[in-house]
Amino acid sequence: MPKRVDHEERRHLIAEAVRRIAADRGLEAVSLGEVAAEAGISKGLVQHYFPSKDTMLRHATTTLRHHVEDRMSTAPADLRTTLVALFPLDDAGRTEALVANAFLVRALKDPEIADRFRTGHAQLRDAVATLIANEQATGALPADLDPAREADLLLALVSGLGDAVLLGHRTPAEAEALIDHYLSRLAHQPGEHPHPDG
Repeated sequence: MPKRVDHEERRHLIAEAVRRIAADRGLEAVSLGEVAAEAGISKGLVQHYFPSKDTMLRHATTTLRHHVEDRMSTAPADLRTTLVALFPLDDAGRTEALVANAFLVRALKDPEIADRFRTGHAQLRDAVATLIANEQATGALPADLDPAREADLLLALVSGLGDAVLLGHRTPAEAEALIDHYLSRLAHQPGEHPHPDG
């Protein structure tokens, strides 16, 4: 009997090849031929699933969120550990950060990719806000904090520090220490200041 083809597995194989090339050489190096060589399959097979570079890149962006979710799911569900898991502290984290940055530039001129970034960020913000609310419930954080607003601030801090670690401007230990400093300030602040829009 002919071997059953797992089409989803082949799409995943191609998406992973795109990620490796993007991490090593940037998206400008991604082409149907380069991806075929990286994946160890024919260019015609790549074109069978993705007729253009744009369709291939758009599919590859769907794997970005899955990789972040996988990393976060392996960590204990507490706020600090979740935030630190977003840093590029090992080879896998560094690859994810490089790929995400490469696609971020692409998102500036591709509305579909931009929309996936927005969706992914909103889901991540909601997850962090939930962790903040959980810590408020235990008394670890003040009850009058706005979880959504603090989640936005923490993710902005993590993003900036992650880029600094990636570039070698900060060590992983320094980045973690700054997260600890911010979380300590949150835990010990006397009260919430009025929202400027409120």
